[in-house]
Parts: sequence; C-alpha cells; structure tokens
Amino acid sequence: MSGIEENIKDIRSRIEKSAEESSRRAKEIKLVVTKTVEIDRINEAIRGGIDLIGENRIQEAEAKFNQITERVEKHLVGHLQTNKAKKATELFDLIESVDSVHVAEAISRKALEKGKVMNVLVEVNTSGEKTKFGVEPEQTPSLIETISKLEGIKIKGLMTIGLFSDDPEDTRPCFKKLKTLFEEIKSANIPNIEMRYLSMGMTSDFEVAIEEGSNMVRIGTGIFGPRR
Repeated sequence: MSGIEENIKDIRSRIEKSAEESSRRAKEIKLVVTKTVEIDRINEAIRGGIDLIGENRIQEAEAKFNQITERVEKHLVGHLQTNKAKKATELFDLIESVDSVHVAEAISRKALEKGKVMNVLVEVNTSGEKTKFGVEPEQTPSLIETISKLEGIKIKGLMTIGLFSDDPEDTRPCFKKLKTLFEEIKSANIPNIEMRYLSMGMTSDFEVAIEEGSNMVRIGTGIFGPRR
C-alpha cells in the first residue's frame, strides 16, 4: 500500500470516528480530495478509492482532467472569476465557490448555452477575515433568494473556509455559524434551492466540522502531505 493510500485509509477512519461520536453515519460525509499536486498523485488517490476531487484553478484543472481516465466527480473549490464561467461549467460537476450575483449570472448564462443546470454551493465568509472570499453571513439569505430565480443554476448548499488557526477549536464558531445559516435557509423552502451539502472542514479542522454538521470535507495535506 502506497503512502497516499495509507493516508486515505487514515482520513476515512478519522471521518468514521468523528461521525460515530456525532451519532451520524460516515457514508453521509463526502470526502473531496483537493490539492495542487501532480496528476500522477491524483490518479494514485483515485486508485486508492477516491471518487471526488477538487481543484482551485480552472487552467490547472483543465490540464489535469484530460489525464484522468476514471469517472470521478469534480468540484471547483477555488474562487471563480466571471470570465472563467464558461470553462467552469464544462469542467466541473459542482462549483463550491459562488459568492456574488455577478458570478451566479455568468454561470447561469453559460450553463443555459450548454442546455444544462449547474449545481453550485454559496461560499460564506464565516471568519470575517478580509483575505477570504465569500459572502457575509447576514447577506447570504438575500443572495440566495436572488440566485434562486436564475435559470441554469441550482443551489445545493453552503461552503466555508474556517478561521486560519493552529487550534481546530478556534474554527468551531465558523462552522456553527454556517450550520445555523444552512438550517435557516433550508426551513425557508425557497423554490429551486436544495440545501443538501454543508461543505466545511479541511485537514486541520475537519473533525470539528463534522461535529458541527459538515457532510462534505475538503482534504489535501492529510492525503498528499505538505506542499513540496
């Protein structure tokens, strides 16, 4: 068993443990493997059982995806510029980083041109850090109301990146905030909205995120190791 396969096994074991401690089932939690690494390492992860990969950049994703022969689900987890919306709708199954009406409108236009409905998550800045993308929590419901009226696009949930900290507990308030928003929006029963995914938690804090309700974690370093 390779190092990557061993790391995948370890991460899945930790997900299972966190889920059990939260009275949940591990199979409810999607593992998105995301990291700026070479295609051979991504393919190794796929051979190790990974079926959902994430990429931060459109150009890099395009080069890599052409070299993936297995059927895997593909997510865009990095910030999307409106001029890259066409390529994003072609490459990805789900865009996790919608944070403005302009981005949503661009996705909607390009998806309609292709005759498809693009699944997206709305990215929320729960930490308040200025260096992060994402809509402010208090503005999220109105943004979702607006996006819900667009054709060719369907909101499937929310995403956030927790506070950057060495202590995972510092991120817990971010995850609690997103979970509360998720439930509020879900209970509003807005047409064309399916609040299915709560994408939060990365290598340093995914166990805390699962405790707070995450059902989609994005792991890079925990599988591929630190950036070389």
